[in-house]
Amino acid sequence: MTGNNQSALSQFLLLGLSIPPEHQHLFYALFLAMYLTNILGNLIIIILILLDSHLHTPMYLFLSNLSFSDFCFSSVTMPKLLQNKQSQDPSISYVSCLTQMYFFMVFGGMESLLLVAMAYDRYVAICFPLHYTSIMSPKFCVSLLMPLWTLATLNSMMHTLLMAILSFCENNVIPHFFCDITTVLKLACSDTYINDLMIFIMGGPIIVIPFLLIVTSYARIVSSILKVSSTRGINKIFSTCGSHLSVVSLFYGTVIGVYLCPSANSSTVKENTMAMMYIVVTPMLNPFIYSLRNREIKGALIRVICKRKISL
Repeated sequence: MTGNNQSALSQFLLLGLSIPPEHQHLFYALFLAMYLTNILGNLIIIILILLDSHLHTPMYLFLSNLSFSDFCFSSVTMPKLLQNKQSQDPSISYVSCLTQMYFFMVFGGMESLLLVAMAYDRYVAICFPLHYTSIMSPKFCVSLLMPLWTLATLNSMMHTLLMAILSFCENNVIPHFFCDITTVLKLACSDTYINDLMIFIMGGPIIVIPFLLIVTSYARIVSSILKVSSTRGINKIFSTCGSHLSVVSLFYGTVIGVYLCPSANSSTVKENTMAMMYIVVTPMLNPFIYSLRNREIKGALIRVICKRKISL
């Protein structure tokens, strides 16, 4: 019966963004500009960190992984959204929907896990500056990143496999612009108790625990700030953590609003707008947040450009 239901339901309809026909071209251009800005900004960050030896430090190792995750996170959903808007065809195949869901959870989960790794890096740099190089050694950083990628991948694989065994009937309309797991679950005909239970259980290590660890690390950082009497020291600490704190606020503010604190009367427009914030806007702004407030990134860009001019 499951196979019959799934074969009968060969595609879904992504109807999350209901844009009037006269505004279709305007929004298409806006989404395309945002996506291209995201791709260009994160690629520049990755390339600079790879090419400039001054940026081969734990902080920028985590930042390069974050930029790669941002790059892929938006690329999972935006090309399909742009294609559907251009062709006026909101359909997505069943297999493509599961594939999109899988990679969306991989890079979305990795984004959350990387932010807590970066918070720990800032915590060690500020609270244990004399032992920073010994604690945040290259071997430790790599051994920290590997389990994070593994956890994000296994979590996504588990949810996708559980989704694949569900039965789907006639209703194939997804009130979203991508295949969000909670939205697709509402279309299933079979029992989704196990799926809902695993979402609740895994939401802890993927979203809640990283957020609490970030809050704890910044609480320790603030306590160390209060012990610093000089204004110069306080300004240095805020300049060190300001970029990361801005990214954390943008990402977790919208994710918690959508998944952990949904309002009873939340509309589809509100949910899609908040989802657009953490899927498109936040990854697009991350390179600007880190580059505009970071002298080392600016210096690396100047050095790479100068080397390029000299080679030419």
